[in-house]
Amino acid sequence: MTRFEQVQSVGGEPTLLDWQHIHNRIISTDPLSVAAVQARAGHNHLEVAYLDDVAVGCSTVRPPTGDMATATVIARVLPEHRRRGLGEQIYQRGLAIARQLGAQAIETVVLASNGDGLRFARHHGFVEIERYVLPGHTVAFVDLRLA
Repeated sequence: MTRFEQVQSVGGEPTLLDWQHIHNRIISTDPLSVAAVQARAGHNHLEVAYLDDVAVGCSTVRPPTGDMATATVIARVLPEHRRRGLGEQIYQRGLAIARQLGAQAIETVVLASNGDGLRFARHHGFVEIERYVLPGHTVAFVDLRLA
């Protein structure tokens, strides 16, 4: 049974640490500190997906911004838990949250070296709009928009 817990910017340390662990394993080129996760939880909707009591994935929903009310929905699943429908659950939940927040357009971002993540995004109708490398990094991030 999958359950979801929202990361709080204050309190809820176990969930925050689970989110951080999953993010940092999948986005190993840009690891986040606890303070950075707390800051993100203050302005984004962050959740951890648990299968029974095991943290298997996490999500980020950045609220809508700009003229097009564009929200960013990012679903992450640890490699050992992929191909079981968990990414679909995480993505659909994030998409619903973005829509509730008033999103008119949906984007996502995937590390270019994450072939599974890129295939998942493209399978769900996302198309690439930009690639960029953060200063001091070598692996590109890929921004995609839901067509």
